[in-house]
Amino acid sequence: MDVNLNVSCRLTALQVMRDAPVIPVIVLSDVNQAVSLARALVAGGIRMLEITLRTPQALACMEAIARDVPEAVVGAGTVRSAADAQACAMAGARFAVSPGYTHAVGQACRDAGLPLLPGVATGSEIMMAQEAGLTELKFFPALQAGGSAMLKAWNGPFGDVRFCPTGGVSVANAAEFLALPNVVCVGGSWLTPADALARGNWAQVTALAYQASHLPRHFALTSS
Repeated sequence: MDVNLNVSCRLTALQVMRDAPVIPVIVLSDVNQAVSLARALVAGGIRMLEITLRTPQALACMEAIARDVPEAVVGAGTVRSAADAQACAMAGARFAVSPGYTHAVGQACRDAGLPLLPGVATGSEIMMAQEAGLTELKFFPALQAGGSAMLKAWNGPFGDVRFCPTGGVSVANAAEFLALPNVVCVGGSWLTPADALARGNWAQVTALAYQASHLPRHFALTSS
C-alpha cells in the first residue's frame, strides 16, 4: 500500500485499484456506524472504501469518514450524474465509481478531481470510455455479463485496459478473477455483511478485510 493519503494529493484510478486486492462496496444507512466500520476495514488492510449512493445517509457517512478516519480513502459509488460527482467531492470523496459511463459524469469527475472507475459490460462501452481517456474500468455486473471468461476474451482486443470486476464477486470466486492478467482488483460487498453491521461486530469486519487484503493477484506479480 503505497498510496499517499495526503488529501492534497490527487490519486489516479490505477493507484486506487492497486492499493489492495478488494475495494469494498459499502451500503450504510446509519451515520453512527460509518467511522467504526471504516476503522475496522483499515485495521484489516483495506483503505479504499466505496460508499455507495444508495441511501439518504451516504454523503453524511462520507463526510464522517473523511473527517475522522484519515487512514482511509473515501470513495463514492453509484455515481450516476454530474450532481452526484459534485456532491461526493464536497463530502470528501477522493475517487468515484459508476455503474456506467456518460460524458457528463466523466467531465464532472475530471472537474472535481475525482479519478473515475466507470462500469462497462460490452466492447462498445469500453471503446467509449477509452475515447474519453479512461483505461481503468469497472466490469459490471461482472458475473451476469460473462464473468472471468469475458475478461479473458477482452484481454486480446483490449490488452491495454485494466479492470475491477464487481457484481456477483464473492470470497468464493474472487481468486478466479484476481488470477487474470487484466484484473487489478475486485469490488465486493462481502467485507461488510449486514448482520455484522447490525451487531456492531467490527472484529468480524476486520477479519474479513485482512483475508481480502492478502488475496493473491496476478497483477501484483507482473507489475512494478
